[in-house]
Formats: sequence, C-alpha cells, structure tokens
Amino acid sequence: MPARNVFVTIDKIFFGYMAVIGLLAGAILVAIPDAGDGWFKPYFWVLIAVALFDGAGLLRRHSQPGTALSMEARPLGFVIGIVLMVVVPTLAGSSARFF
Repeated sequence: MPARNVFVTIDKIFFGYMAVIGLLAGAILVAIPDAGDGWFKPYFWVLIAVALFDGAGLLRRHSQPGTALSMEARPLGFVIGIVLMVVVPTLAGSSARFF
C-alpha cells in the first residue's frame, strides 16, 4: 500500500481560515444587517482577511522560498470567503446588502 501525503499544507490551512472568515462575516451580516450598508463593504472584510493571512505568513517564514501561498490559492480562498459570506445571510433570510 503506497504512503499517502498526510501533511497539511499552508494552502489547506488558508482555505479553512477563509471558510471561517466567510462564515463569521455572514453571521455578522445576519446579526446586524445594517453592517453592510456603510462605505466599508463586507467584501473588503474578506479581502483584508486574505491580506492579514498572507502578511502573517510572510512574517513567519522570513521570506524563505517554497513556503508561501500558491498563486491559485489566494483567489480561490477569496472566493470561498465571499461565497460563504453571501450564502449564510441568504439562507437565514437576512436583508443584508453585500456590495
């Protein structure tokens, strides 16, 4: 039986982090629907979370090559966060505005 790669990569951690961020943003919009009406739109919340994760990763790895997020992971994680941010209030029947 061949050995499986059971290592958790930084990309997988990022996807989980973005899922949590999307769920949290959606929960905030369900609890406080007016939170999305200001000049600071909720999709910026998710974008800032991406930047914070990437910045924390940069500080942790001290710019060593090979340990950064892949270029495909950043937009995919952003999309995961946005989709969950939209799905949670929609399923809850909230009147929150996203964009």
